[in-house]
Amino acid sequence: MRSLYLTQRFFVVLAAVTTGFVAAFFLPALLRPVQGVLVLLTLLTVVDALLLFLPGKTGAGHVFARRTLGEKLANGSDNDVAIYLENHFRFPVRVQTIDEIPHQFQRRDVLFRHRLAPAETAVIRYQLRPLKRGEYHFGAVNVLASSLLGLVRRRFRYDQDQMVPVYPSFLQMRQYELLAISNRLTEAGVKRIRRVGRSMEFEQIRPYVAGDDPRTINWKASARRSQPGGDTLVVNHFQDERAQQVFCLIDKGRVMRMPFAGLSLLDYAINATLVVSNIAILKHDKAGLVTFSDRLGSIVPADRRSGHMQKLLEVLYKQRTKYLETDFELLYTTLKHKVRQRSLLILFTNFETLNGLQRQLPYFRRIAKDHLLLVVFFENTELRHYLDTPAETTEDVYNQTIAEKFAQEKRQIVLELQRYGIHALLTPPQDLTINTINRYLEFKSRGLI
Repeated sequence: MRSLYLTQRFFVVLAAVTTGFVAAFFLPALLRPVQGVLVLLTLLTVVDALLLFLPGKTGAGHVFARRTLGEKLANGSDNDVAIYLENHFRFPVRVQTIDEIPHQFQRRDVLFRHRLAPAETAVIRYQLRPLKRGEYHFGAVNVLASSLLGLVRRRFRYDQDQMVPVYPSFLQMRQYELLAISNRLTEAGVKRIRRVGRSMEFEQIRPYVAGDDPRTINWKASARRSQPGGDTLVVNHFQDERAQQVFCLIDKGRVMRMPFAGLSLLDYAINATLVVSNIAILKHDKAGLVTFSDRLGSIVPADRRSGHMQKLLEVLYKQRTKYLETDFELLYTTLKHKVRQRSLLILFTNFETLNGLQRQLPYFRRIAKDHLLLVVFFENTELRHYLDTPAETTEDVYNQTIAEKFAQEKRQIVLELQRYGIHALLTPPQDLTINTINRYLEFKSRGLI
């Protein structure tokens, strides 16, 4: 009996009957018809309840439901969820499906209505976008079934206590991986970089064909291969330099706790790290990772063997921000001892003021002496939106003047880093991945690493 619920239709009819009894107090002729309606309502309610417990074609009558989703969810991406429904009653039913999703989503719109014929199957599809990494616990799939009378509903519960971990956005990583394999990265916004000069490794010599650059002709090898009656020209064939080290350095200090569009700056940096590391491995480079705050975090040596991306994924899944100030001196000493080969270092951090940068600038200059350093920090998109809104009052003008001062300081930070030969990237959080890939490919094409 605990699985039975009276519907809104039942209470509407009951309210009409109650109104009829009140009217019968003044008009006694209405008493018998209203009593008849009450008896009929009682009988129909009992019949409706019995219908929901009648045997079905495959045993006991019921509506079967099953939730289907991946073994893990991707943070910051839309993850597909499907609920399969099967009607095992001998008659059509109306069903309301309520999925008990984790409380982190704070959604109240996961109620779906369907009408199922006998033996009919339906699929409910919707998407969930998590904004934090960690464990997410799903509750039951509740199915409330009612017959065509619609006076009583019977509840069925399935798939209780399902835990799904939320990892960094591996869906985004796979998307860029497929585009890179099919040479379609430009569709995602990655720019085509024109190669400047020769920054490639010699691979082999091959016969000259029309269209080859005459500057690549190997005259000595051509002379040795020349035959009587004709000349055989050969050219040097180059390939991109390989096995270069690319380290992503992730600041986990308090500055990375700032949220944009629900995701923290740390999560944006983690998702970008996953994609850039995968692209680097596809380009035959080695990808590594260092996380730090006031103390050293995780260190993953640069590698490109199979299984390395899974190792990076597991390490990134566990990262959490700290509340203390970041120690960049600790980062410098760690890189001095752990990274001996010249590498591309992509540092994800954030600075709001020029003074904040100048305190850390000596460590950046020391790191840049041994490596190619790219400092990536974030544009305040909320501030930019506020500046683009027309001012209507004197107070708005004053506030926008202050906001413009902060925006100008961000641009000064870029100029200050470039003045000391340090590469800088100021990017909106939502464009972080694309802009970082573009910089990596630019460095590759220019032979800077």
